[in-house]
Amino acid sequence: MTNLNQLNNPTSLPYSVWPVEAIAQLEHEGADALGITLFELMQRAGEAAFTKIRALWPDKQHWLILCGHGNNGGDGYIVARLAQSAGLNVTLLACEGTKPLPEEAQQAQEAWLAAGGEIHAPDAPWPEQVDIIVDALFGTGLNRAPGEHYAQLIDKANKAGAPVFAIDIPSGLVAANGTAPGAVINAAHTLTFIALKPGLLTGKARDYVGLLHFHALSLDAWLAGQNAPIARYDASALENWLPPRKPTSHKGDHGKLVIIGGDQGTAGAIRMTGEAALRAGAGLVRVLTHKDNLTALLTARPELMAQELSEQALDEALDWADVIVIGPGLGQRDWGKKALGKVKKSTKPMLWDADALNLLAIADDKRQNRIITPHPGEAARLLNVKTSEIESDRLLAARNLVERYGGVAVLKGAGTVIASEAGEIAIADVGNAGMATGGMGDVLSGIIGSLSGQKLSLYDAACAGCVAHGAAAEAVSQRVGTRGMLATDLFSELYLFVNPEILNRKE
Repeated sequence: MTNLNQLNNPTSLPYSVWPVEAIAQLEHEGADALGITLFELMQRAGEAAFTKIRALWPDKQHWLILCGHGNNGGDGYIVARLAQSAGLNVTLLACEGTKPLPEEAQQAQEAWLAAGGEIHAPDAPWPEQVDIIVDALFGTGLNRAPGEHYAQLIDKANKAGAPVFAIDIPSGLVAANGTAPGAVINAAHTLTFIALKPGLLTGKARDYVGLLHFHALSLDAWLAGQNAPIARYDASALENWLPPRKPTSHKGDHGKLVIIGGDQGTAGAIRMTGEAALRAGAGLVRVLTHKDNLTALLTARPELMAQELSEQALDEALDWADVIVIGPGLGQRDWGKKALGKVKKSTKPMLWDADALNLLAIADDKRQNRIITPHPGEAARLLNVKTSEIESDRLLAARNLVERYGGVAVLKGAGTVIASEAGEIAIADVGNAGMATGGMGDVLSGIIGSLSGQKLSLYDAACAGCVAHGAAAEAVSQRVGTRGMLATDLFSELYLFVNPEILNRKE
């Protein structure tokens, strides 16, 4: 058996994510690489979970462990045996299945019974005192709503008042995509093994996962040699995209960006996009907008070069610019349609957002030089499906967007997904609920457009922009919380993340 001390220092979250259908193969190949059996790998998982729970709650004496009829339940039996041998009070409830337990889970159950453990029915009374609930009901194989007995246990656990520790994934949350088709465990902490799964990072994940922990079960070196198909990015990745600037650089080195939008009554959208581009490091930003917006725009941010949108001004700006951003506040009148029609003819890197996407959904085209940044509702219009279908599999939706429209797609939301026509796909593991407010998308468009002008590829600009945007929101929330956060509040923190050398120096 693995020494528990060897499992006491699990690695931080990896930067790779694996689809659920690959997990079983990873487990088999990983066990072979270590020269151990799958049951021994399960023992390592149970030991890692026990060690983490003890570290989190060293004084908690009464543990309630909920086991399902699969290998996740096997992990639970191992945790129960270790807790009981440590002198803790353990009550274990288990749901029976219509099929025999998997071989490894059967071995874990037998070891628990051999150690004097008892198995109670799922409807058995709970102890009067429960300090911790360990969720080992469902693992990564769930793809539907839990059945009645499971749902009742999940509901009771959520209402019990004791903290819940989920093994691998909160039961009821679909590991493949983060959907919640029925009852879901609301975990305080989740420990996942071997690989991150998409459902822990996107969709409804943040409502249920709590604080996410990872343990490679001593497979770190072997996993490093595997090519994961999905990337996970957080603020630590920014230094790879954004090296320090040369002391002799000048504004022409950092991109000339034209931003087109802001019809009557939408000056705020175009102003936020323009300022975000400047704050993210663009050398020069020209804004083409409705004439009624010019005074307010120049008063608020004189560093912007603001002009009335006219045919001549647009022609000149498109010739001048390195990168084009169109959509914030654009509207769907002829004014915006004509501008978009001219932008379509350009071969320069560009980003389309907001009303540019709504117009694209009416008259679609495919191009390689464009980033699109839809929220789920806009994505649904672009793919002619319901929003619920977008949210049912956000990774698939992002892939469908680039297949249909080309270039790069940024599917915004909790666990933003970035996909490229070349097959790259990533999840931006940043941000918080404070970003659910008007103007955040306008700020993101400016950041991504700015980074594209600083010689990042479209995909890298999209990834770096999403990460900097979400990380800035996290920094703001540390000061003021999430309720009442404004899109423009991000400007006070954004400089830290587009200059990661400063962030590293502060650390």
